[in-house]
Amino acid sequence: MDSLTSAVAAVITDPGGRVLLCRQSQGHQLWGLPSGRIQHCEHPAHAVVRDVQADTGLCVDVVDLVGLYRLTGTAGDGPLPDVVVHVFRARVTGGEASVNAPARISRLGWYDPHEPPEPLTATVRQALADATAGRSGVLADVHRFAEAPPIEAAS
Repeated sequence: MDSLTSAVAAVITDPGGRVLLCRQSQGHQLWGLPSGRIQHCEHPAHAVVRDVQADTGLCVDVVDLVGLYRLTGTAGDGPLPDVVVHVFRARVTGGEASVNAPARISRLGWYDPHEPPEPLTATVRQALADATAGRSGVLADVHRFAEAPPIEAAS
């Protein structure tokens, strides 16, 4: 692949053990973790704190790294660059969860990590399984084709 995109995501749980998930506004409108891209020369831990606050209004501290997930494979319209997602565990230190980036996120909510809403991205499905099992430092390839369910009818 000619290019590689670096991204971040956060597994954030509430006191009841539910995880914060966000539904994409565009495309397949999949559910995922609060996430974003790493800016030039930015540390991944700083990027995840910045993106979580910008998208959800929550202030968080990074607890540890769940893992690095390389999203790979082609989409229906041809090759796409691989994406390496740094998935962190994070804890809320302030703020209220709300949709602050409606162009990227249409909804967000707290869900049982064992019964998340569908459709989920392949990356979040793997990262949630690792996070709920208590794993850290995971290195995994996730195949993009698992992320392309049919687009749901608008509700």
